[in-house]
Amino acid sequence: MKNFLTDAALPFCKGCGHNHIAANTEKALQLLNYDPMDVVLVTDIGCHGIIDKSFLTHTVHGLHGRSVALATGVSAALNNPDKKVIVFIGDGGATIGMQHLIDAAHNGFNMTVVIHNNMLYGMTGGQPSEFTPFGFKTPTLPEGGKKTGYDICKLISAVDGVSYVCRIEGISDFSKNLAEAFSKKGFSLVEVMEICPSYGVKSNPGMKLSKVVESAGLIIKKFVDKEVENYKTEIKTEFKSLFSESDAIKTLFPTKLEKPIRLMFCGSAGEGVQAAAEFILKAGITSGLNGTKKGSYPVTVGVGFSAAEVILSSEEILYTGSPNPDVICVTSSDGLEYAKKTLATMKGGKLFIDSSLQAPETKAEIISFPFRERGGAKNSSVYSIFYLLMQTKMFPMDALKSVFSENKISKKIDLEKVLQSLNEPFLENVNGKNMEIVK
Repeated sequence: MKNFLTDAALPFCKGCGHNHIAANTEKALQLLNYDPMDVVLVTDIGCHGIIDKSFLTHTVHGLHGRSVALATGVSAALNNPDKKVIVFIGDGGATIGMQHLIDAAHNGFNMTVVIHNNMLYGMTGGQPSEFTPFGFKTPTLPEGGKKTGYDICKLISAVDGVSYVCRIEGISDFSKNLAEAFSKKGFSLVEVMEICPSYGVKSNPGMKLSKVVESAGLIIKKFVDKEVENYKTEIKTEFKSLFSESDAIKTLFPTKLEKPIRLMFCGSAGEGVQAAAEFILKAGITSGLNGTKKGSYPVTVGVGFSAAEVILSSEEILYTGSPNPDVICVTSSDGLEYAKKTLATMKGGKLFIDSSLQAPETKAEIISFPFRERGGAKNSSVYSIFYLLMQTKMFPMDALKSVFSENKISKKIDLEKVLQSLNEPFLENVNGKNMEIVK
């Protein structure tokens, strides 16, 4: 039985030691009778990090080399050694985040760091890391490592404050080693030695893991095992809360919304998608509703799609985002491309789409309007929310007008002209021809 991993196949290459680490983590947590909701798994960039979707615990995914830093914040906020914070990091990430490792160990933060040491950068083509042993070959270093790599276990063992350090070979069943580390209060670290089947094995044919480890002088053993004073977050009561009643959004308008409504806004970067979603969100809150917002956009930020998911409800909301929105508003081709998969699964609801776009196959009711033509590309998303509210009547238009007028964007847009134009008829373009007048 799996309690911590989904039943789906693990996402790693066949023969990758990362598979064994995930499976043995499952076993170790079961041995210690943890509940999945008492475990936080923190990962970062690298092959190991794609495990997030496979775990049924809380998961946090960060930047390359920063998983330990993120876990430090999680550990300090939880302030509870009975909750288990586990960090997965590769040898590349451990090199990049070396100072985070040392600081977390020195301060005794409650976490277990599991280093996936396959002795190279596996996700980006097999470049050597600072953990690559002398003589070990990689695709970009075919002549082999010219110096001995870091011995991370020795380095961390020398840090005052660490409770447990060991090195193991990532073969067979090593769940008891992980369970021992997981059971420690304070900072513990397990380095798991493995060979990447895609780059390490091919670059070093016939070389066995045990031989690599032995030749590198990386002793398989327990380096530290002791009781230490683990980190405790000092709760300071002499300072005022950062949150006060004066910061709360006050209820100023009524609403007739009887059940939750899930909205998705999809457009292009730089065209006001996130701002538009926040206007709707805040206007809903001023109407006495609870609300959440989730923003999505590519790493490039300035180009490509921009999407936002808003939920409004009279009841408390404990999550963000929804795979089944009731309403989707699309204002650009970038946004349409992003929304296509969701639109294909909708069994009802409404699609508000710019009239310049061809709506895809969907069971949602399609409502076309020239957002880009009337509002201009840059303000098309902001323009669309007023039309959306006119059609859905989720809350009074005065709520949205009030929120909008408080923002600097309102100085560049004539709101009365916008509201007037929403009622003006237009020629709907169908397959390149203006077919009918629509209001």
